[in-house]
Amino acid sequence: MTDVQHQPPQLGRANGIELCYEIFGADDAEPMLMIMGIGAQMIEWDDDFCRELAARGFRVIRFDNRDIGQSTRMSGGKPLTALELLKLRFLGIPVAAPYKLNDMAQDVVGLMDLLSIKSAHLVGASMGGMIAQELTITFPERVRSLTSIMSSTGDPKLPLPSREAMALLKAPPPATHDEFITSFAKTLKMLRVGSFPQDEAKDRERAERTYARGLNPPGGGRHLRAVLASGSRKARLGSVKASTLVIHGTVDPMIHPDAGRDTAASIPGAKLLMIESMGHAIPIPMWPQVIGAIADHAKGATRR
Repeated sequence: MTDVQHQPPQLGRANGIELCYEIFGADDAEPMLMIMGIGAQMIEWDDDFCRELAARGFRVIRFDNRDIGQSTRMSGGKPLTALELLKLRFLGIPVAAPYKLNDMAQDVVGLMDLLSIKSAHLVGASMGGMIAQELTITFPERVRSLTSIMSSTGDPKLPLPSREAMALLKAPPPATHDEFITSFAKTLKMLRVGSFPQDEAKDRERAERTYARGLNPPGGGRHLRAVLASGSRKARLGSVKASTLVIHGTVDPMIHPDAGRDTAASIPGAKLLMIESMGHAIPIPMWPQVIGAIADHAKGATRR
């Protein structure tokens, strides 16, 4: 792979908080912001994944969302209760949250302002896709293209996560270093759905790096609250004019494949790419297809 420029992680002030961000690629390349999911640090966008996108001609910017990694930690929001989830599901009573997805979208806009980026390609995974959708709805002038990966419109009629994925969301955080390392590998294996030896060989290294950057389990809980408190974007997505690509795995246990289909159907002109045997992760063997699709989509939007 071609060598790409790399600026190491640094902290910057955005929307009144500190965000940790890192940049791959040339300063004058098309900016592409990578937005991660619930409780996931920016390094879940693998270094080599980012380098490969940068090698396609993009200035790839990954960052820790608020409340995770090395970005500002927030406060408030007790762990979700079963009663709150039941009230939301059957009575439509919203979950309370210290902040919502729109606040997190404003964080991204703040980061763009810090980096003097007027508009960028957005790539969001899981909750990151929801933040990217919210940003595209609320700040359309800041978006060159949207790629929503393994995400959802938030429509409450969509299927729930699988039993195993639901148990993962409700599990107590690991108490020790060794428990975290074991839990990290177990969680990823479940989310990837099946055996991916290349990824499994890297899981311990990834876990150690995540642990070393600092854990904040309550932040993941507040992320979940933000998602549930923000409601459905389905009707508002009809206003999106940005060129949109929706990518979803056919065996996703966390966000049902129907959620990807629903997202694409809700955004005018959106393209849908369903990837066979992909779960709620992007395993290394699937990188060429996913990276190729993201890059081709962004370049196509640039030419419009």
